[in-house]
Amino acid sequence: MEKEKTFEEVFAELAALLEERKFKAARDILLEYNAVEIAEYLEEILDAVGIDKAVILFRMLPKDISVDVFAYLPIDDQVEIINSITDKEIDYILTEMDFDDMIDVLEELPANVVDKIIGKASREKRLLINTFLNYPSDCAGSIMTPNYISLGADFSVKEALTYIKSVGMDSETIYTCYVKDPGRRLIGIVSLRTLVVSDDSLLVRDIMRDDYVAVNVYEDQEMVSEVFKKYDFLAIPVVDNENRLVGIITIDDILDVIEEENTEDFERMAGILDASDKSYLDTGVLHNVKTRLPWILVLMISSMITGLIITKFEVVLSQVIVLVAYLPLLMGTGGNTGSQASTLVIRGIALGELEPSDAAKVMWKEMRVGIGIGVVVSILNFAKICFLDGESVMIALTVSVAILVIVTFAKVVGSMLPIAAKRVGIDPALMATPMISSITDMASVATYFLLAGLLLGL
Repeated sequence: MEKEKTFEEVFAELAALLEERKFKAARDILLEYNAVEIAEYLEEILDAVGIDKAVILFRMLPKDISVDVFAYLPIDDQVEIINSITDKEIDYILTEMDFDDMIDVLEELPANVVDKIIGKASREKRLLINTFLNYPSDCAGSIMTPNYISLGADFSVKEALTYIKSVGMDSETIYTCYVKDPGRRLIGIVSLRTLVVSDDSLLVRDIMRDDYVAVNVYEDQEMVSEVFKKYDFLAIPVVDNENRLVGIITIDDILDVIEEENTEDFERMAGILDASDKSYLDTGVLHNVKTRLPWILVLMISSMITGLIITKFEVVLSQVIVLVAYLPLLMGTGGNTGSQASTLVIRGIALGELEPSDAAKVMWKEMRVGIGIGVVVSILNFAKICFLDGESVMIALTVSVAILVIVTFAKVVGSMLPIAAKRVGIDPALMATPMISSITDMASVATYFLLAGLLLGL
């Protein structure tokens, strides 16, 4: 049995064939794979071999396969290909693509290219495209599709199934059908399963569900993703302010939104502002500097404040120099415990488990957690400082009490900052590790030296 080739081996073979301009042989290799895998190889070819040869290879694919492959390419590669093929080829690809995928591509193209494409479309499709392009990029309308199955309430089950067979191939999904009144208002939904098992003579109005869940066309995409996760939907109807059905959002599109939101939260938690949606290697150095520098400057200023606090306690430090040795321990412990609390609260907010109204409950819980952790850590450090480091009981007591206070404070601050951010309309992810660490560093230094002055009589 012949060993299956790895991705790298196949790509190396394709690259060699393209260098020798053996495009037909390269195409034949690609056609052994499905559309998703072909798109992965084309993406690598675009990066490694260049757009010219990649476009030649793309053009040699059968038309029906090229449309599917195009849909799976990253948007940057789609735009590159669009800019390198003829208007006729562009028109064919965009006409055959799913409507929502086509809108995604059009949003990235230059205005003159979009105008050219829209100009060739029918009047009805042109109006539809313009409507979709005018929706804000972060709302439900920008990711919905108009390709859904709509049934009349007076359809019989037999008529409904016949209709589904006639239009099903052009619809995004056939598993859920949407029932509208003559004014296009959504009045119910009915599943394909229900239709198949129902008597042919029954009317759709008799078997449809009117307790459906829908989202407004201007609803934020992140809120829509929460609805999907809550109800485990495969698709959800999108309505306007008059409850008229304007489209549906399917699970494949909302998964992209969830990935984007998670990436955005991760970047904000790392202190990266206005991050690019490009891959790491495709993002320019200047862009990286611009997105990372502001937060670094903010944190640098907070570090300066911490330094000023230390300077204010020079007298304490000069009298008991050993206190300096335990400063990193206190600052690190405070930052780590605060980050734990903020991470859990940010996750709770993201999943809809916590609201600003829960602030008191969260504070009370984290305060108790902080005291519990602080007591254990303080006892361990007291023993370590006395018996291993050989320092005095009062030094050990100073450090241990400081740890208890700092851990409790860090837990409370780490849990409250994301909730406060949510309340004032700021992304809670910004209140993550960098911010919490900076605040707890300042608090740790001040608390430590104040306790030292109090307990050691300095």
